[in-house]
Amino acid sequence: MSTITSKFDKVLNAYDGYGKVNHEPDSSKEVQINTPEKTMPFSDQIGNYQRNKGIPVKSYENSKIYIVGSGIAGMSAAYYFIRDGHIPGENIIFLDQLHIEGGSLDGAGNAKDGYIIRGGREMDMTYENLWDMFQDIPALELPAPYSVLDEYRLINDNDPNYSKARLIHNQGKIQDFSKFGLEKKDQLAIVKLLLKKKEELDDLTIEDYFSETFLNSNFWFFWRSMFAFENWHSLLELKLYMHRFLHAIDGMKDFSCLVFPKYNQYDTYITPLKNYLVSKGVKIEFNTLVKDLDIHIDTEGKTVESIITEQNGEEVKIPVGKEDYVIVTTGSMTESTFYGDNKTAPVITIDNSSGGQSAGWKLWKNLAAKSEVFGKPEKFCSHIEKSAWESATLTCRPSAFVEKLKELSVNDPYSGKTVTGGIITITDSNWVMSFTCNRQPHFPTQPDDILVIWVYALLMDKEGNYIKKTMPECTGDEILAELCYHLGIIDQLDNVVENTIVRSSFMPYITSMFLPRAKGDRPRVVPEGCKNLGLVGQFIETNNDVVFTMESSVRTARIAVYELLNLNKQVPDINPLQYDIRHLLKATQSLNDYKPFLGEGILRKILKGTYFEHILVNRPEEKEEHESFFMEQVNKFQDWIKGIKS
Repeated sequence: MSTITSKFDKVLNAYDGYGKVNHEPDSSKEVQINTPEKTMPFSDQIGNYQRNKGIPVKSYENSKIYIVGSGIAGMSAAYYFIRDGHIPGENIIFLDQLHIEGGSLDGAGNAKDGYIIRGGREMDMTYENLWDMFQDIPALELPAPYSVLDEYRLINDNDPNYSKARLIHNQGKIQDFSKFGLEKKDQLAIVKLLLKKKEELDDLTIEDYFSETFLNSNFWFFWRSMFAFENWHSLLELKLYMHRFLHAIDGMKDFSCLVFPKYNQYDTYITPLKNYLVSKGVKIEFNTLVKDLDIHIDTEGKTVESIITEQNGEEVKIPVGKEDYVIVTTGSMTESTFYGDNKTAPVITIDNSSGGQSAGWKLWKNLAAKSEVFGKPEKFCSHIEKSAWESATLTCRPSAFVEKLKELSVNDPYSGKTVTGGIITITDSNWVMSFTCNRQPHFPTQPDDILVIWVYALLMDKEGNYIKKTMPECTGDEILAELCYHLGIIDQLDNVVENTIVRSSFMPYITSMFLPRAKGDRPRVVPEGCKNLGLVGQFIETNNDVVFTMESSVRTARIAVYELLNLNKQVPDINPLQYDIRHLLKATQSLNDYKPFLGEGILRKILKGTYFEHILVNRPEEKEEHESFFMEQVNKFQDWIKGIKS
């Protein structure tokens, strides 16, 4: 590859920083000051300047890339190896124990047998790595040269997302969701959490820190149901989420901060990405279980020498050459899923003593046994009662449920436009039950008279309000009964059951990445000393990003490629909106339900008539006499000063 940069040799050979790029800069530690040594963008300086093509330091035409797991993280790694590493697609091989690509981004079924989606995706406009990739992936339904990003923008720019029934209670009545309802002490607790250093929060839970008033507030109902947080989950992860989505806090009440795809997660993201990779020659070997890696460890580092697989019941070793690379997805949020239907509940044959034995967890455990740099998988797969919840996919013909859904929807469910605008949460549900209807059809070949609705619940150890069982003990028909009770249509249950196919999914590890953790529990993307091994997915440590998002999976993949190939490119840190004074002020106002905050009156007076006047949100009902007690005292003090002067 030296011929590519030959015209620049004088500069490159004279600069001792060439080839020594920090591929994962950290905005929480960087002092942002320009110096002669600062030749690359600041850590979170996003934008077109970061979209240069990374030039490999050598040719990788003969390198093979083995990627364990064909979920979004693995597929993203393949994309970046091709785009930025210039590695031929035919040199890239996926090894997957499943029979279909996509990992946790699933979506399958039909109108006759019922559709199934174990989860869904709430997307944010600041997912810089995700959109960086999908701006180049050919669109599913638009002609060339349009991309998946172009399709996404086309539908979301012209179909606003919001909810008119974010919270309901009392058998289907819309509950006031206009306020967060946070007490001053809880607002202060949020501010203090944002100010805390990450290192102070090892192994702490949310309920270790926050008061009962916070845990019972509307804010927490919005937050926990939207992001699937439990009270016993990681305080550190909650802090990271608050930084990551600070710009969106004011839109969390009605979901106006979100953008949703046209179809389900598999058809929207996996299908076009797979088509692109296959067109480049990438190969996917299904039904191939990767059990372990042979890693040579010495003072020089850690090098993968072979991949130990099981194929057709026999052990097969795949040799890994000195110029080859291995990417592994560690752990899985959807492994060991147990399924049910209308007449049967999921038969759950796993507990803490037998958990963590499935393929993804076993591979990570085998790696961790070789060196502490590979983390501690047992922290995430040994507490099923704290990491599990259940979802159900409803395939609906017209019924009393559909008619009730229309009352709670922004647009007619059959219109092709936004329906519920995100989940509707039932606040008086013992299970903390939520349901959502995204744009329909949710599958490209879905019949016109069919709707696909997704249901999930947070609390797995509580009896239902109507069905006196926990959700995992319920058949699909019983889940429908509990839902109909909360919607006030229990008297029409027979009609709903007759016209609804239910496919339920109990997932033991679905929020395992949220469990309390400490430094070293999750491995870095390229663990210390690793020469040809990168780790990707939801259980990998990054500087400031969160987990349980597609963006975080893509980020780990991109870092892995840049680090292993030592490309002259960085992966920018998370979007810097958390440092923007406009968003800080907006969040302050929003958390206080737009009542005047301490010092707001003074700030408004200072900014009035200036260039910066617009950075505070105006309240239509705002009048001078509504100013806080604090401002009243300031005004009296000003009058007193004027009196002295006169």
